[in-house]
Amino acid sequence: MTLQIFEKNEIFYLNGRLNRSTLKSFISYFEYNLSRNKNVIINIDNVIEIDKSGLEAMRNFAKVAILKQKVFSIVGNGCKEIYDDFKQTNLAELAR
Repeated sequence: MTLQIFEKNEIFYLNGRLNRSTLKSFISYFEYNLSRNKNVIINIDNVIEIDKSGLEAMRNFAKVAILKQKVFSIVGNGCKEIYDDFKQTNLAELAR
C-alpha cells in the first residue's frame, strides 16, 4: 500500500504506510507545506505502518518547525510507534 496525503481544513491526513518506499514523496510534500504554512497538523489515524526512516522524518520536521518558529503537530490515534518515539525524544535538544 502506498502513502496517500490529503488536506482538509488545514489538517494533513496520512493514509497508508510511511516507510522507505514512500519517504521521498512524504518529505517533499511536507518540506513544501512547512515552508508555506505557519501551522502543519498531521493526522495519523490511518497510518498503518511506520519504519525508522519515517520516524526520523517526523523528528526532522519537528526540529525544522522549532527552528523556524512554526507549529508542527501530530494528532490522531493511529500508529502508536510515532507517539512512543516522540515521548522518548527531547525536542528541545533537537533544536540545538
